Amino acid sequence: MKRNWILCLIALFSLGSAAWSQDANEVSADAADKTAARQATTVFREAQPTKTARGKASREAEAVLTLRSSSRGKKSGDSSGRGGVRYPGDLSFQGGAVVDSAQSHAIYLLPNGKCPISQCWGNPEGFLRDLSDSQFIHLVDQYIGLRASERYTLGNRAKVKYVPPTVPLTDTDVLSFVHAVASATGGNGYGHIFHVFLAPGQDECFDSTFSVCYSPDNLDTFFFCAYHGSVDFTDIGHVLYSVEPYQNVPGCQVRPGTPNGQLVDSTNDVLSHELIETITDPDGDAWWNSTGGGLFGQEIGDECVFLVFTSSNVYSDPFIYKIDDNLYATQPEYSNVLHGCAVH
Repeated sequence: MKRNWILCLIALFSLGSAAWSQDANEVSADAADKTAARQATTVFREAQPTKTARGKASREAEAVLTLRSSSRGKKSGDSSGRGGVRYPGDLSFQGGAVVDSAQSHAIYLLPNGKCPISQCWGNPEGFLRDLSDSQFIHLVDQYIGLRASERYTLGNRAKVKYVPPTVPLTDTDVLSFVHAVASATGGNGYGHIFHVFLAPGQDECFDSTFSVCYSPDNLDTFFFCAYHGSVDFTDIGHVLYSVEPYQNVPGCQVRPGTPNGQLVDSTNDVLSHELIETITDPDGDAWWNSTGGGLFGQEIGDECVFLVFTSSNVYSDPFIYKIDDNLYATQPEYSNVLHGCAVH
């Protein structure tokens, strides 16, 4: 589907972990990026269902048909059970690649150039920076086989100005942004993860059928809160990314009363979920649950989404923990070592 709005994108890079000049790193997502996105091969895509009735239905159906496309194999992974004991929540290794270390790059999509980061998303980069120094991120060590610190650091930021289309964005549209930024940064392979943040009011769907979407304004198609995936571009190769729509909406937000407020903590809650799942299962063939029944196919974050029910809404019920002097509220992640959900 042709959309003229993509031709007026302007990505403005600010200083990240590398000393880049903002003026020297303006990037446009042009026709070549759009073509690259159409020609790309989706290796894997896995979504976090909403807490709405649609999301509940997709979870009960194991979300495989509508929320996941993957080259995932059918191998049976290693069991973590010892001495004849098996833990049904434990993840199994399917033999695929994991992310040993990576930089996370934030891509903010700004409709008509407007959406201050602090007002639209909070401070996701501050969270990512603190997370890289935390005990929380070391939960992945058991799956990666490394223990060194500072393996998952903050990379560069891109602000992308665009004219919102009259229909939802699609995954192909998002990939055109990712391609433009990844091409400019040289950020392909398993050492880079691109997180695309959508502004309030911006819907996004898996494809142009607009049937499986983040669409809080249309509950009939509102299936997911966010997703992570991997793709092979014909020119720059393998790229890891996540799509992070606006989370402070019913069906995706954390409960009221968290330390930083629902805007900030809802953003961080889903961001940590998608980041850690990308690290432990970037292509859908690494760490996931091979137990039959409702846990089959679930990744490290899927098993640890706790909920709070009220008469009018369903919220995520995060853990509250401290990194240095900062309080955060996000969901825990599954630990095979503890056979349960934890944040450290």
